[in-house]
Amino acid sequence: MDPVIIVGAGPVGLALSLALAAQGVPSVVLDEGTGKEEPRPARSVVLRADMAAMVERLGCTTLRDEGVRWIGWRGMRRRQEVRRITLDLGLGGTEEWSEDPDAPASPAAPLHIPQHALARGLRDAISRQKLIRLVTDSRLDTIEQDRDGIVAHTRGPEGTWWRGSHLVGCDGARSTVRKLLGIRFPGRTAVERHAVAALRTELPWPGEALLHRQPPWRGAPEEIAARPLPDGVWRIDWLLPPRGDLVTPDALVARIRETLAGWCDGMTPPYELIDTGVHTLHHRLARRWRVDRVFLAGDAAHLLGAVGTQGLDEGLRDVDNLAWKLAQAWHHGGSERLLDSYQSERRTAVATRLRAADQSLPVLRGGGGLRTYLPGASRGHDALLADGHVGRGPLGAPPAYPHSPLAAPCTEGQTPVGTPAGAPVEDVRVTAPDGTTVRLRDRLGQGRLLVLLVAPGTGVWDRRHWRTAGVMPRLEEAVQALPMKAEVLVTEAYPGAPAHAVLLVRPDGHLVASFSGVRPEELYAAADAARGGPATEETATEETTAEKAPPGKTPPAGKATSEKAPSAKTPSEKAPEVSAVSVSGDRTADTH
Repeated sequence: MDPVIIVGAGPVGLALSLALAAQGVPSVVLDEGTGKEEPRPARSVVLRADMAAMVERLGCTTLRDEGVRWIGWRGMRRRQEVRRITLDLGLGGTEEWSEDPDAPASPAAPLHIPQHALARGLRDAISRQKLIRLVTDSRLDTIEQDRDGIVAHTRGPEGTWWRGSHLVGCDGARSTVRKLLGIRFPGRTAVERHAVAALRTELPWPGEALLHRQPPWRGAPEEIAARPLPDGVWRIDWLLPPRGDLVTPDALVARIRETLAGWCDGMTPPYELIDTGVHTLHHRLARRWRVDRVFLAGDAAHLLGAVGTQGLDEGLRDVDNLAWKLAQAWHHGGSERLLDSYQSERRTAVATRLRAADQSLPVLRGGGGLRTYLPGASRGHDALLADGHVGRGPLGAPPAYPHSPLAAPCTEGQTPVGTPAGAPVEDVRVTAPDGTTVRLRDRLGQGRLLVLLVAPGTGVWDRRHWRTAGVMPRLEEAVQALPMKAEVLVTEAYPGAPAHAVLLVRPDGHLVASFSGVRPEELYAAADAARGGPATEETATEETTAEKAPPGKTPPAGKATSEKAPSAKTPSEKAPEVSAVSVSGDRTADTH
């Protein structure tokens, strides 16, 4: 079986290769660059707690060493604090969490990390993986598909053909893969512009993020954000006018001094300027995210980031959604419904997020027709912005897929719990098959369904007694008969769930269905729906990282074909059955 070809070695492409490797799927990552990350502290990313946990599961250690979780969020307007939110570090993965699943919880603390540190941690994890081959200086120029796989050609000193089972374009906003497929990328340009600086200093809110709207000092912008990083470093963003002048170094230094003095009682504290930049945000959404065996993910599929939305966080959600579906197809042959569900679920979720941001912008940036829907304008707007930054509400809450093609059929045995079908499950304590007590989130991302039994009292009894008592034998028998590999977990309690409820959870942590007791037939039907029904064709499992030539020019297993670009035959000459597409011209041109 051929590996999955991943085009692009940014955080999304690197994370996808690791997520596939965790499920036994080999991949080849084609990196157009040299494989070295330029340190840019001013270019940082914010990950919601569940995506940070996913990246840690993939083996990225830099999140703990070079990232920071905020302990709180402050909102200020003019000279007054209008909102303060205490953030829960427990759901971030380092502290204990409440034993009472029904207790109201604070928002989970986001994680803030420089993007180069995140990418370096992912590359280090890849270096420990045998199923991933990372190839630098490889620029894609051709894609061919046939009924058995896909072929990609890369340019360089020597032209190389790569054979794969599927291909995923994670190659950014100017995606070559998207252009090769002829997919339109409509949207809006320069929705917001921010001047950005990373500096080391002391601010009055250690460990807390701040959003300051309408600062009171002369010449201040409409909005300033300050987010902490490790070692006393802060990233500060100043919202710029849509069509303002260029930000000169002198003007940026003046902004820094005025801002620090405004926050520190008129005195500018000592600071060390580390990095600067201007960040321009665009809102775009690809028309299609799948064309047969080719998929788009991350910035190649969507651009967002205004008013608190997080583009890279959404890209990692693409990875979480797509990886287990590709793994299912690679190992067992996936149905068209399963693979189509990636676009159906993720594109709908991102489109909803973009719509919420675009509708909020006129209100939050100076008024508009929607102001009538938010009475009390200023306080309601501050709450909307804060929720977007901390991962709540329409701008920030984790997506749910209630209308997924993989939704379970409604049956009499289903019972409602605190999590709606299609939404991410709560991260409760569970007992794993080996008897260890872990978080539910720790069992995700391994390509199998999770079957969670709510059994009060199991925590006070020795596992060897309840493992073979009550409903457990019947449940394990039902799980062994499921059409997709699954694991049984047990928890003392789950929000809103009655005793002996059974929850079926997808590999990416979204709830399929919940049942009142053990119902083998209904559990089977729900699991069958979650895998998209029977596969259209079975694919033999063959673990290999080999790349192969296109049909008609197949090298021995484990070898690649290289040929000088001038002498390379055209794709149509090599394989008459496949349809070839190619790209030429300036890569910086965009497709709208």
